Amino acid sequence: MKTRAEIKQYAKDAFSRNYWYCVGAAVLSELFLGACAGFSLGLGALILTGPILSGMYYFFTMVFQGRGNEVDLGTPFSVGFNNFGRKLGGFLWAFLFEFLWSLLFFIPGLIKGYSYSMTPYILGDCPNVKAKDAVKLSMRMMAGHKWQLFVFHLSFVGWSILAAFTFGLLDIFYVSPYMNTALAGYYLEVREEALRTGAITLAQLNGEPLT
Repeated sequence: MKTRAEIKQYAKDAFSRNYWYCVGAAVLSELFLGACAGFSLGLGALILTGPILSGMYYFFTMVFQGRGNEVDLGTPFSVGFNNFGRKLGGFLWAFLFEFLWSLLFFIPGLIKGYSYSMTPYILGDCPNVKAKDAVKLSMRMMAGHKWQLFVFHLSFVGWSILAAFTFGLLDIFYVSPYMNTALAGYYLEVREEALRTGAITLAQLNGEPLT
């Protein structure tokens, strides 16, 4: 599995090659969700967040893989709305489980949140995986990697603080798309690691039901 530094460097290179597409996809997705939240008092955002995130994460997964020519600014929406109910279901299952764990105080909820964090990536990347199975696959992928992803997130804190001093402009034009590309790379790495160790199988990623 690549180191954090290797994933981030690869992400920088991939992001740079597809700069305006990455910025545009991130901005359009976030504006769309923000508008939904504003016009429907949050209900629209609750319903659409999971599917749109799945589409956006799929976009950045393709960029990280060097397949940016196969996606466009509409990809987060076309992928997100395709088989919408499955993506919504996966997001809601993960949300429900995380909420229930959070009732046992903050730390258990946070830990489980990292367990379920690969769910939207799987929903976008593996169209034949059922909603609840996407949550289970995420848990298997993230076994032993939750702290690693937590540290990965922490490595962007400096960028986020710097972006605050630019009134969010740095976040729009660099930090958010770069971070999304890097996190997509992390998903691909942890997926391959799980396949290598037998935690998951290729058949399961292709839709074979989990037992």
